[in-house]
Amino acid sequence: MGPRIGMIAGSGELPLLALEEAAERGWTCFVAGVSGEASPALEGKTGAFMWLDPGRPDEAVRFFKDRGVDDILLAGKVDPGAYFRRAERERGTGDWLREASDGTPTGLIRAFMRFLDERGLRVMDPEPFLAPLFCPEGVLTVEQPSAGVLQDAEFGWDVARKTADLDIGQTVVVKDRAVVAVEAAEGTDAAIRRAAALAGPGTVAVKVSRTLQDLRVDVPGVGLNTVRTLVESRASGLCLEAGRVVFFQRRAAVELADAEGLVIFGRGA
Repeated sequence: MGPRIGMIAGSGELPLLALEEAAERGWTCFVAGVSGEASPALEGKTGAFMWLDPGRPDEAVRFFKDRGVDDILLAGKVDPGAYFRRAERERGTGDWLREASDGTPTGLIRAFMRFLDERGLRVMDPEPFLAPLFCPEGVLTVEQPSAGVLQDAEFGWDVARKTADLDIGQTVVVKDRAVVAVEAAEGTDAAIRRAAALAGPGTVAVKVSRTLQDLRVDVPGVGLNTVRTLVESRASGLCLEAGRVVFFQRRAAVELADAEGLVIFGRGA
């Protein structure tokens, strides 16, 4: 049996992809799936599995320690709205939430990482699992970006970086060199829909990483659902930071974009 690692799994593609990579490396992975977030499909693919109530993190610590795990991976998304639901906060989440520097996603996750570290669980860098998934540089679609799409992407780039560094959101949506939506706690797809409601078709979404991106805390990414949302919104383009933003389900997403005339391209920092 190879090395043992743990995973706290949220929603999205990353937990399953990380499990597959761990298996290829000969590692045994034990998973605590966040209730209401993680896929039930994870249960049959692990050394052991438990459902984690966000209000009872000590149960996950015991689960991992009982199996000789010292290193864990935080993989997948967790609805940030859970922080604002008082019932979750009052049901025993403990000192780690009260000690968070603020209520931003970064502040909360760093507080949770300290909680784990104080109990002998080290959070792993997920980059080895992510390397094949980062968006490459260049145009990914048959459709090429027009001069207007390139201008909007350029206009939104620095704004997106600033909002990312302020821990507001990593996506802005632009039309005619005006920012019409900034991602916040609602997420990328909701921001795209909001932009379409405000500005109509022809928007361009720009997603970047933070200047100092700690992938243990947050993995900026898009996938097929985001491209579907852009198509439904009749957007013109999607610009991603190459080598820093993960593009899940890339092949299917690009095929959809090609069928609908949406431009997707990766831009270097």
